[in-house]
Amino acid sequence: MTTLTLTELCSLIGEVLDNSLSGSFWVKAEISSLSSKGGHLYIELVESRKTKDCDYVAQSPIAAKMRATCWSGTQEMLMAYFESETGQRLQPGMAVLVEAEIQYHPVYGLSLSIVGIDPSYTLGDIAQQRQKTIAQLQKDGLLDAQQLLPLPTLIRKIAVISSANAAGYEDFKHQLEHSPFAFQLMPFFATMQGEHAAKSIIAALEEISQEPGQTCNSQQPFDCIAIIRGGGATTDLSCFDNYELCAVCAQFEIPIITGIGHTRDISVLDLVAHQALKTPTAVAEWLIHRMDDQMSRINDLIVRLQRTRERQILIRQHRIEMLEQRLKACNPERIYKMGYSLLTKNGKVVRSVNELETGDIVVTHLADGHRELKV
Repeated sequence: MTTLTLTELCSLIGEVLDNSLSGSFWVKAEISSLSSKGGHLYIELVESRKTKDCDYVAQSPIAAKMRATCWSGTQEMLMAYFESETGQRLQPGMAVLVEAEIQYHPVYGLSLSIVGIDPSYTLGDIAQQRQKTIAQLQKDGLLDAQQLLPLPTLIRKIAVISSANAAGYEDFKHQLEHSPFAFQLMPFFATMQGEHAAKSIIAALEEISQEPGQTCNSQQPFDCIAIIRGGGATTDLSCFDNYELCAVCAQFEIPIITGIGHTRDISVLDLVAHQALKTPTAVAEWLIHRMDDQMSRINDLIVRLQRTRERQILIRQHRIEMLEQRLKACNPERIYKMGYSLLTKNGKVVRSVNELETGDIVVTHLADGHRELKV
């Protein structure tokens, strides 16, 4: 038996791999984790088991796993290309198709060196996952749930979910504060991009749900919720296609308005929201325009009400004048002045000669007085 040192064995393994697996291979996998250091990108690639056979119940759900590195010489170029094509950065959970060379190191073992990437594969997977999310929301009856909520006539109290000190939030706030309307804003800050964004936004929604008035039968504390993001790149926005986030928003009892800066396409959250706009500025403009429109309607109603009250007053004044004329026409004094008199017997009006007998004392009433008469 040939005896080899560990270094010699590792060298032999390296030679075999170089001779039999030289060149590059296109590999389909999912990113489990990634980190960067010194300009290099370190990725852990995995493949999940697809079978549900009982033989695999006790085994790991991962069918294969391998380390991969995208060295600084190619990392910047490949990542810029990937982001320009997909609008997103590489992140855990993302399906990728990478061109890789097999490397073997005596100390660090077997790994892959990434030399290329196909963005269309990832876009296809993202689109497929997006359609699955939409289909699930539709199946659960949540896709149009927000649309059934009535918007208040005047939207003044607004809960704002945004990242702290974001330019988009500052623009949004400045525009509303300098409008002619008294908007009331309450910020709830959250992470608005990347793998932790969905959970962070859900946490902000939970904070809103705990505001006084939201947990009892009293009036809701906010007229609407604005979820806004702006002032940054359009990458890392896949969080807005997250099913859990979209489901929570769809079932929220306050109307949600989005302005999250998508330029390529609308997100699933945009589809779920009561009102979807492109940017925070567009959301502010929409709120101001709606308030202006509602105020115009209110002013129009006030004018119409004033005109209705004026017409009613004129009608009533005319009726009073007609009644006055009728009263004047029926006034006994007017009749007396025309030469007529009123005859009474024992304080009662005499209406027939049959009511009189010889010797009765009666009173005749004239315009300038009355006299007693004897029949």
